[in-house]
Amino acid sequence: MAADNALGEFLKARRGRVTPAQADLPAHGRRRVAGLRRDELARLAGISEPYLIRLEQGIDRHPSPQVLRALAQALELDADTSAHLFALAAPDPVRPAEAEVSADVHQLLDGWAGTPAYVRNRRFDVLAANKWARALAPMYEPGHNLARDVFLDPRSRRLFPDWTEIAAQTAAALRAEADPRDPRTARLVAELEADEDFRSLWARHDARPARDELKRFVHPVVGELALRRQALTVGGAEQQVIIVYQAVPGSPSAAALARLL
Repeated sequence: MAADNALGEFLKARRGRVTPAQADLPAHGRRRVAGLRRDELARLAGISEPYLIRLEQGIDRHPSPQVLRALAQALELDADTSAHLFALAAPDPVRPAEAEVSADVHQLLDGWAGTPAYVRNRRFDVLAANKWARALAPMYEPGHNLARDVFLDPRSRRLFPDWTEIAAQTAAALRAEADPRDPRTARLVAELEADEDFRSLWARHDARPARDELKRFVHPVVGELALRRQALTVGGAEQQVIIVYQAVPGSPSAAALARLL
């Protein structure tokens, strides 16, 4: 993840994704870079080129909010990716000890009869799951890492008919939610970079937290399911996220869920 210079790597990668035409710049002559040159980005953001070089090289790691807003605008970042940029420029956080999943949350998961639900942290480690989630897919067993299973377990490509989209969402959510300065996150990313698909997606520096979206499964026993995913933060344990899958009542997916157990 280049955790020692996450901000600089982000700026260089996103600079390479903005074409001169997008930025209303002339594109005369042969260019050595695919996107904007440093001097072009600096001019668009209203900062000096030497200062941009210091940011990209990791010499200056904490630019002002005004500079960050100018860079976000020049790089044409959306709201999620702009928030990620600001997070990368923030001082290193004090990392609290990772809390155990509380008994109340375990009770909540088990009380959702017929509804797959699990708890993960922001590094995508599964911390707890009810029996419906575990029956839905092996990757929801506690102890698994969702990103590792999506990219490195061949079963995920059969489980998700929209695997390409799921993979892109997973990489973007991991970048948005995990702390790049956390050594465990850096080790996970280094492991995932053995996969060509992950390397390609990770190099894009897309950042988008998990959303409430429709997700399709092909279960080996009950067949196809289309489930609405909800992401909920655990109060008092903000590093934990509850993921809940729901089917439309009376739908074929609801009937398939009922046959999981």
